[in-house]
Amino acid sequence: MAVPNALKVPVPFDYVFPAGALLLGVEPATDFEKRGQGDDQLRDKETGERIWLVRVLDLDEQAGRFGGTKEVKVKVLAAQQPVAPTPAIPGYPPAVEFKNVTLTPYVDSQRCKGSSDRCRSRLAWSIRATQMSAAGVPAKAAA
Repeated sequence: MAVPNALKVPVPFDYVFPAGALLLGVEPATDFEKRGQGDDQLRDKETGERIWLVRVLDLDEQAGRFGGTKEVKVKVLAAQQPVAPTPAIPGYPPAVEFKNVTLTPYVDSQRCKGSSDRCRSRLAWSIRATQMSAAGVPAKAAA
């Protein structure tokens, strides 16, 4: 069996964020090779859709146990910037869900310090989705 270069594993939202997620912010992902050429937003190689970085706070108690942070970036592929839902409790970040979530494994080698015997690289996961909505709201109602 041949494994494609960019393996994308579809998973349910509850698998990635079992306790839910709170929205912290949305910003366009930058394509650094196109920087300064007008539209420098990163686009998906397969679909051509714009990529938005959605920062969320993982509410799982075990989140951040090994990585040190509970903040996670989810890449959302959409033509328009995802809109933050109205928070259920004023003054607090809104709870969100993602649709069509996929995980892509990659090797995070940022911890390597020159020589191979001191390399502390690790397996990491890139999280992608095609839609963001308020937690508990069906995708079509949010659109």
